[in-house]
Amino acid sequence: MTSSTPSQPDLSHLRINRDEPIRRSGRPIGAIVVVTILVAVLAAIGIWFFSTQRPPRVRVATASATGGGSISAEGISANGYVVARTKASVSAKIPGRMEYLGVHEGSRVRRGEVIARIEAADFAAQLSAARAGLGEMEAQLNQARRDLERAQSLRKQEVLSATEQENASTKVDVMASQLASARARVKLAEVNLENTRVRAPFDGTVLRKDAEVGEIVAPSSAGGGLTRTAIVTMADLATLEVEVDVNEAYIAQIQNGQSARITLDAYPDTSFAGRVRQVVPTADRQKATVQVKVSILDRDPRILPEMGAKVVFARQGAAEIAAVPRRVMVPAAAVVRSGNEAKVWVVSEGKVSSRTVDLGPERNDQVEIRKGLNGGESVVLTPPASLKDGARVRI
Repeated sequence: MTSSTPSQPDLSHLRINRDEPIRRSGRPIGAIVVVTILVAVLAAIGIWFFSTQRPPRVRVATASATGGGSISAEGISANGYVVARTKASVSAKIPGRMEYLGVHEGSRVRRGEVIARIEAADFAAQLSAARAGLGEMEAQLNQARRDLERAQSLRKQEVLSATEQENASTKVDVMASQLASARARVKLAEVNLENTRVRAPFDGTVLRKDAEVGEIVAPSSAGGGLTRTAIVTMADLATLEVEVDVNEAYIAQIQNGQSARITLDAYPDTSFAGRVRQVVPTADRQKATVQVKVSILDRDPRILPEMGAKVVFARQGAAEIAAVPRRVMVPAAAVVRSGNEAKVWVVSEGKVSSRTVDLGPERNDQVEIRKGLNGGESVVLTPPASLKDGARVRI
């Protein structure tokens, strides 16, 4: 059996040849820099190109036709809403947690009826304490009066001095004053306890519940965001009327007591008789209208608050009334003035076009357009000088 000696590994190839030059791979650094600069220039050109080709962004507003009312064959007409003349948001007089609510939407209540109640255990205890104090004062006053009677009797017999009689008389006066104070405390406690009961201020119908049992209610919002300031909203439906805004150009044709016909948007096939109750003695400068209140003579349970309504006022006499054009208002920032001419830029289907307009009086930041617009158009606010007819814009 022969044995072989293992050969030694050759480590000569692991030596580093320091004389051999280092080989560098990749492109030269100068070429990389040139390519980077070229890409940046091309990107800047592309950004500039696309930004200049995109439509400009503009702000727009709607040209509004202000002023309600028009003249038809029947007479002057105007649109408005049904409102209750007698309406209230009923709240508690004192803050506290509501423990009882006896009404719901649609409930009919009588004046003075308890519709809600606040937790009142502490107020009831205060009333009991005040009444106990009152009883004590009454007993002490009765005793003081008996003492005075005895003192007067003894004084007549010259057994008691005048000073002691005066002291007894003074004690009666003091006790009488304390008794009056105790009665006032009882009255205050009774008022506080009564304030925990929320009563209906008038005969009417509950329109909305604003709070539920267990919530904190208060007469004002000082309690924070979780405090309710109203418990219910109620109205007297017998006082329903229609409020409409009539163009001030027609208001001279409307008088108190004038007959009118009322048509509700909910029931267009039915009309109700009405009469002008009041022409409010002031105008709305923004809308160039005057508010007119029309009483509803035909009572109907279908008529509800906040319904939309149209009122046609009866013509006074057979004389024809000249109709006036509808007033169109635009923001003053939309008007471009050039000498004696004025124009606005109108946006339609993403394109702008200029309109020459005839200006009327200016009201605050609104300008009346007498000619050139019909109302409802989208006009450009503060239009840039680069706008051209037919150019596309972004809203």
